[in-house]
Amino acid sequence: MTTPTQQLACDLISRQSVTPEDAGCQALMIERLSAIGFNIEHLRFGNVDNFWATRGESGPILAFAGHTDVVPTGDPKHWDNPPFEPIIKDGMLYGRGAADMKGSLAAMITACENFIALHPNHQGRLALLITSDEEGIATNGTVKVIEWLEARNEKISWCVVGEPSSTTLVGDVIKNGRRGSLGAELTVKGKQGHVAYPHLAANPIHLVAPALAELAAEQWDQGNQFFPATSFQVSNFNSGTGATNVIPGEAHIVFNFRFSTETNAEQLQARTEAVLAKYKLDYDLKWNLSGLPFLTAAGDLVDAAVSAIRTVTGRETELSTAGGTSDGRFIAPTGAQVLELGPVNATIHQVNECVAAADLDLLSEMYQQIMSHLLAK
Repeated sequence: MTTPTQQLACDLISRQSVTPEDAGCQALMIERLSAIGFNIEHLRFGNVDNFWATRGESGPILAFAGHTDVVPTGDPKHWDNPPFEPIIKDGMLYGRGAADMKGSLAAMITACENFIALHPNHQGRLALLITSDEEGIATNGTVKVIEWLEARNEKISWCVVGEPSSTTLVGDVIKNGRRGSLGAELTVKGKQGHVAYPHLAANPIHLVAPALAELAAEQWDQGNQFFPATSFQVSNFNSGTGATNVIPGEAHIVFNFRFSTETNAEQLQARTEAVLAKYKLDYDLKWNLSGLPFLTAAGDLVDAAVSAIRTVTGRETELSTAGGTSDGRFIAPTGAQVLELGPVNATIHQVNECVAAADLDLLSEMYQQIMSHLLAK
């Protein structure tokens, strides 16, 4: 029999909210939250729908943050079942967004309903920050809501982001931080010519290769107890006309740093540009800082989450900073304690994305326990 959390997850999955579309997911959540006393503030920035929901008049804010948008499905023919027609089969809930992250959204809503039924006069303020711009370019979503909150001096004390943090069993991993992400687009200029007359040309691939080799071999830092060492990776390298007898005139390289708290974007930029200058390259370089590293090493929120997982599952959890970026990168700089707790991430962004249906009920209980730990009288 389908539980309330599982049914709500199915209702959300059935809405085709491919980023940045919301497709009615937020209206469904708002209806449930309004019924239990939340004040809703609709926040539309550009083409993106967001909302900020709060319950309580004063005191520290415990916020749950998430996104209703999902990544594209690819060719639906490759799915065993239509991606927006959720189905529970052999205990697994299938559908785009089941793990990332409509299952978490459903768990947040039912956790709020159950917590408020037990603690209608809870301490502090309970909040939800929901966007439909996390899977896309993320310019009109959480970052804009945080700017709006900061402008009116409204501070989140603790924030649980519902990203799928777990590896094998729900709650086995909490993401208590993330590495920063610094991207770059590099264009190296040479001189086009005939391959038989290299003295009349300048091959940009040959020119940049030693610099890229040095950057790839560089040890940027040692990392620390929470973060691995900073990594440099080339993701794209494009050059040439397609002809076999033409030396290209330009080479275009895209690379990225995932960096720890042991360094910063300014240092990485300076060290990179020093290497490029060493090889006397003629180049253009555009940087894009998409996220700073953040870390919630200890505190009330980590304690509450660890305790909640132990209470619900009897298991101890692992703190981790592995993986990509999340909207936590926009929330942590305000001074909030931030962590990510969600279902198993094994199938996120894949064909036949799925999550164990029973895990969503466990997740709802974990969220409720966190609320009780921090806000119950």
